[in-house]
Amino acid sequence: MGEDGKHISAVIFDLDGTLVDTQRCVPIVLKEFLAKHGKVMDPEKEIKRVGQVHKVSAAGIVADYDLPLTSQEYSDVIFKMYKKRWSDVKSLPGANRLIRHLHRHGIPFAIASNSLKNNILSKISYQPDWKELFRVIVGVDEVKEGKPSPDMFLLAAKRLGVDASHCLVIEDSMVGVKASKSAKIKVVAVPSVITQIDEYSIADSVIHSLLEFQPQLWGLPSFEDGDEDFIEIQPFSIKGKISKNSSHMNNTTLTISLESDLSIEESLPDQAFGVYFGWANYENFGTVKVVLSIGWKDLTILPTNPKREIKTSLIGEDHQHYIHVDKMDVLAVGFINNLYPMRVEGAVDISEADKIIANKALDLPKFQFHSSSTSLLFK
Repeated sequence: MGEDGKHISAVIFDLDGTLVDTQRCVPIVLKEFLAKHGKVMDPEKEIKRVGQVHKVSAAGIVADYDLPLTSQEYSDVIFKMYKKRWSDVKSLPGANRLIRHLHRHGIPFAIASNSLKNNILSKISYQPDWKELFRVIVGVDEVKEGKPSPDMFLLAAKRLGVDASHCLVIEDSMVGVKASKSAKIKVVAVPSVITQIDEYSIADSVIHSLLEFQPQLWGLPSFEDGDEDFIEIQPFSIKGKISKNSSHMNNTTLTISLESDLSIEESLPDQAFGVYFGWANYENFGTVKVVLSIGWKDLTILPTNPKREIKTSLIGEDHQHYIHVDKMDVLAVGFINNLYPMRVEGAVDISEADKIIANKALDLPKFQFHSSSTSLLFK
């Protein structure tokens, strides 16, 4: 329920960067495209384009990089490149949990995206059951103006049969946040551009990921697992090098920091933050329990190219022989259910309570299942 006392009856989601990690492939594809034309991507320029209508961003890219193409020619080529990657795109942390929770409780929800409707349908077709779950979908080609105009959210509310003042928008971009404010709709921001975190203060709430979303604060039903110490997640993997001189061992845990290289930057969505747990694989040493904290570093030093800070703690065994290992592969399968302040710099410290929760959780069959397949996943 908002500050004005109005009850939230429906939820409107953005898609790219909010529910699915399509934003992750944008710079990868653009770098590849520009390289063919002898150009180098400027991260600062591309950050400013997040959330824009494609027509606007396409015109900007053609002009900024002095490409020998029209905007339409650029669009024809780049969309073919994007579409090849959509089948590999994963849902973002907490997205499936929230969507299915709303569906179980009969809360209407919709997608309103600056993408063309056919492209929205194509993207969600690779996510299990999403085409059936989302009964209302609004694309940019169905309104006079895309975001930051409020048209898209107002049309979504109309199709849901709910007054806009009783809707809640969940967005990752400032373009979308501004659109929701123009529509006079409450908005929760899940920033996909972490270096612009201060700008999101106009949102009604700002969270790191959908794993931190608390529906009861908006008059919606609480999560069934909301009182649990942990949340089961869609597994994600990290392959990393161990930072030299970073190991610290006591009788039950080995704390290690991972170097933040390109493979880690491109595999983790911006919304991955907080303390997770899972399984670590060490070359010839097998699979062990691990707790990992994921954060950011160098945001002020390298604002257009920040690095990840990842701390890990191995638990439950004698880890003396792991100290001299150089590489570690991690499969995260769960999230420690904490609310973290909207800090920007650094990973949160892993507490003894986190290790106890993770150790017990990883003994459960639904998490044990992943331990036997971890070594295969990293080959």
